[in-house]
Amino acid sequence: MKRSFSIHPFIAFLLVSVAVGIIFGLPLKSIAGSLEKGIGDIMSALVILLVCGAMFGKIIAESGAAQRIASAMIAAVGVKHIQWAMMAIGFIIGIPLFYGVGFVLLVPLLFSVCYSSKISPVYAGLPMLAALSVTHGFLPPHPSPSALVVQFGADMSLTLILGLIIAIPAILVAGPLLARFLKNMDSKPLAAFVIEERPATELPGIFNSFFTALLPVLLLVTAALLTFLWPVKGAAIDIVAFLGSPSIVLLFSLVYAGIALGISRGMSLAALTAHCGSAVVSIAPILLIIAGSGALKQVLTDTGLSQSIATALNKLPLNPLVLGWLMAAIIRAFIGSATVAGLTTAGIMTSYATESLSSPSLMVLAVGAGSLAFSHVNDAGFWMYKEYFNLTMKQTLLSWSVMETLVAIVGLIGVLILNFILH
Repeated sequence: MKRSFSIHPFIAFLLVSVAVGIIFGLPLKSIAGSLEKGIGDIMSALVILLVCGAMFGKIIAESGAAQRIASAMIAAVGVKHIQWAMMAIGFIIGIPLFYGVGFVLLVPLLFSVCYSSKISPVYAGLPMLAALSVTHGFLPPHPSPSALVVQFGADMSLTLILGLIIAIPAILVAGPLLARFLKNMDSKPLAAFVIEERPATELPGIFNSFFTALLPVLLLVTAALLTFLWPVKGAAIDIVAFLGSPSIVLLFSLVYAGIALGISRGMSLAALTAHCGSAVVSIAPILLIIAGSGALKQVLTDTGLSQSIATALNKLPLNPLVLGWLMAAIIRAFIGSATVAGLTTAGIMTSYATESLSSPSLMVLAVGAGSLAFSHVNDAGFWMYKEYFNLTMKQTLLSWSVMETLVAIVGLIGVLILNFILH
């Protein structure tokens, strides 16, 4: 009987960090300090953001707001344009929800619609999954882009705005356009994944659902626009900076969601607390992966290896944005995790990105796009899609893997176009 060997990414990051420190001459007494400093630095900037974001998304899901948003979008466009409705739903829901949560929440709803309308789940589902994937890889406050913003010293609001610009063509190409070629792909999802919807009387109102789900984006974009369009002076600078801080935005949005979708609609404080607690449990693995990446980044910095790599890369005849994308794509193909690919690339590219004078926000988006490329059998998302949609391996490669790669390629093209325009 064959035994498979696997190791948790957090432990892998720590072991690799220790090995790199020893091999490249970091004093033994300094290695533990480097690990702790790296973890502390990255987590101090991200814990509030990720934990509040997870709790916020959980409330959106448990309150029925996500179902209300989905139902309203489908009712507005009809079955004939179900692709566009599912794409919009995936994008709107994907902003506050983590990818796995959004997938598990929306796929059963998709299957219910497809069963009743006799539409191929692949045809209707790819646009939705492309939207979820793009928000996961490009847009703060999702874990990977948020961590990349910190690693590259980018502006969170500017990254979000530029990410939204790039996200639209990426979703259109990898979603509705690709799905046209897969319209006849046979897919018979397992009946166990089709869940009963809540009665409409148990759901929050349409405005309440949409406004609450989009509140973090509205606040971040408003703060960014105020900074760019109006000369803010004096005490107003501090106020705008405070209200535009991602941590404050997510904290405020969480409190608002708890009141607007929870307590005001009869949800007990105990139930609300339980939902928030379960949300933290669900993102614990992500927090550990990010913490481990911070340890590796610090060791690479302390050994001088990061600087050496930056100097060597600077000699390659490649645009730094293309290089960041390519490195993330290669790591993604070998490792499978988009988060690990993005954060590992950031640890290597930080010094190089600084030396090359690339826009930090565009570098975040380039690496984020590359981290989505070439998803295959070593990616958990690949298997979730295959099993939920009940597809063969060949069908999964032709649909899911191609979709993820298209998102990455169009994302890179968008980054390069923005770089040309802005510079």
